[in-house]
Amino acid sequence: MIRYKKDTNNIVTLTLDMSGRSTNVINHEIAEAFVPVIAHLKEEKAKGQLRGVILTSAKKAFLAGGDLEYLYQANDPEEIFRFAEKLKGILRELESPGIPVVAAINGAALGTGFEVALACHHRIALSSSRVRLGFPEVQLGLMPGSGGIIRLMWLLGIGKSFPILTSGLRYSPSEAMQLGLVDEIADSPREMMDLAKAWLLQNKEGRRPWDRPGCSIPGGTAQDREMAHHIRQLAARLASQGHNNYPALQSILNVLAEGSKVDFDTACRIESRYYTELLRSPACKNMIKAFWFDLNFIKQGGNRPKGFGKFRPRKVGVIGAGRMGSGIAFACLDNGLEVVLKDVSKPIAERGRDYVRRKLNEMLAEGKKKPEEAEELLSRIQTTESSKDFENCDLVIEAVFENRLVKQKVTREAEEYLDEYSLLASNTVSIPITRLAEASVRPENYVGLHFFPPAEEVPLVEIVRGEQTSEETVARAFDFVRAIRKTPIVVKDDWGFYAARVQNTYILEGITMLQEGYPPALIENLGRQAGMPRGALAFADNLGLNMVLKYENQAAEHYGAKYVQHPAVAVLAKMLEDLQRQGKQRRGGFYEYPPEGEPFLWPELARHFPATQRNFDKQELSNRFLFAQVLEAVWCMQERVIHSVAAANLGSIHGWGFPAFKGGVIQFITDYGVDDFIRQCKTYQKLHGQRFRVPRELKMFVEQ
Repeated sequence: MIRYKKDTNNIVTLTLDMSGRSTNVINHEIAEAFVPVIAHLKEEKAKGQLRGVILTSAKKAFLAGGDLEYLYQANDPEEIFRFAEKLKGILRELESPGIPVVAAINGAALGTGFEVALACHHRIALSSSRVRLGFPEVQLGLMPGSGGIIRLMWLLGIGKSFPILTSGLRYSPSEAMQLGLVDEIADSPREMMDLAKAWLLQNKEGRRPWDRPGCSIPGGTAQDREMAHHIRQLAARLASQGHNNYPALQSILNVLAEGSKVDFDTACRIESRYYTELLRSPACKNMIKAFWFDLNFIKQGGNRPKGFGKFRPRKVGVIGAGRMGSGIAFACLDNGLEVVLKDVSKPIAERGRDYVRRKLNEMLAEGKKKPEEAEELLSRIQTTESSKDFENCDLVIEAVFENRLVKQKVTREAEEYLDEYSLLASNTVSIPITRLAEASVRPENYVGLHFFPPAEEVPLVEIVRGEQTSEETVARAFDFVRAIRKTPIVVKDDWGFYAARVQNTYILEGITMLQEGYPPALIENLGRQAGMPRGALAFADNLGLNMVLKYENQAAEHYGAKYVQHPAVAVLAKMLEDLQRQGKQRRGGFYEYPPEGEPFLWPELARHFPATQRNFDKQELSNRFLFAQVLEAVWCMQERVIHSVAAANLGSIHGWGFPAFKGGVIQFITDYGVDDFIRQCKTYQKLHGQRFRVPRELKMFVEQ
């Protein structure tokens, strides 16, 4: 658990090595293991037989963070508070005035793991691509709870600490050095240990700023006028951006503000209280469920066809050097693959290389890439106008204009030069994969790979299984998506696939509200307040009103006589046919898009769709937005369009921005309460129609 070794200089090396785990995590087990070790160190110190301590790890990671299995189940406030205080006590004993301690960070130190490093007097990080440091727990709805907020505040000040604590970023050793999170960087494990011992031999006593008389928090406290003003600005920004839906961010700010006014130990107790309250919040539980349990289910191949060996792609072809194709190329290059980027001419294909170069320049400016890394990455892209250059590709992805004949033409051209084992994929957003595969001589090797813009940033890819797509092809597509560090969800080749189909219900509900006489500004604001990234009308413009209507027409074709036309169709027809407003691409839809400046709602909407609703229930309107999406996702599960709760949840969050604090579309039902959700749906069905009807298998999916 914790290996103890003392050298001739009376320097003790404590090596963390939890048995039965691939990484070290902070839980009750390791907390208990620290107790006798700390007691022994105190005895050694009292005898004058201890010069210093080095804390390091036998694993590839230094310390990965808290035990999320425990944190997800924990609900007793007294137990949570007691454990937080116990761990704080151990770290306090480690750093208390006396013997200096060095953290020799040989791997990732994240979350609680980095809090342990912060409790050491000196931090040395190994210069390695696997070393990442920081506080990513806000992405799980959590906050540091072992003194990390207070220590960072004392080291850097409130102004510098807040973005580090709330961004969720994982910093490289060089980035961490620039920010002041580590003190030194070593080029090898041996150098790291030598530097640690050298520092201990030069520093006989360890005493932190908060334990030294006369020291103060850099930049001031919340009692200082300027800092108090800055804190108010941060609070206003949080309310504006997150609509108070993400309590972890506000809790961190509260701890910084309140903790800056009191002594260190009192501030740590304040942190424990906020941590306890936050861990019990629905938002925190929902986000742990989505971004830990659901994500791990998918990463471990929960929806991958079984019985096929792992596919390790080396070289990928991309057809189309536009925004999407170039983004896909960058994602492949950034994960070590070779790329052949093709377009109708070499100069056009070169635009894709230019796009990659611009992205790299941004990363260089931000310190996320070294010049030699950028050059090496650029050396792996080949631009071409000939399909012959696809000869040695393991996979070719077509990302051309959304036209069936064009896509089928480039498919035939590429396939001429691919061997029988290579995959061919389409990035189509609306054309059935089965129809596109009609042009293929090997339809069993043809699959849909639906990336979301911007392709290099959005972490989701839909794998669309056509009627003739083999299980092995799906498995290999799954492995490719994982190889470029994205989350794959496998979906049926049905209208709108999964993400676009469910996203459309949000758009249609907003358009329906416009028809019902609700002010467009209200519709947009309530959508964002419900947790969506933008209003429904803005979503419609971004997608294009033609595409919104196309998906609804596909639904009509799919369901035939059972189809009930959505009330939004009449508005779409009027916008497209009578008013010639097609959306953002044509610079005019529900919004106006001036050449300069921000888009704004089209003033003429008030004339064509007058606001007649004077009294309205904001909660009901917000519920309609979310319920419409949730119900459509359940229909997708019932119709086997998507095959697991995990895929449905993550697909909704990453695919179109369903509120992360709700944990995804299926978790939303659990959070709301299954019976309450069903009762509310029945009410909405009576008021608004069949689109709020509950699928018969709903309870079965929620209980998975």
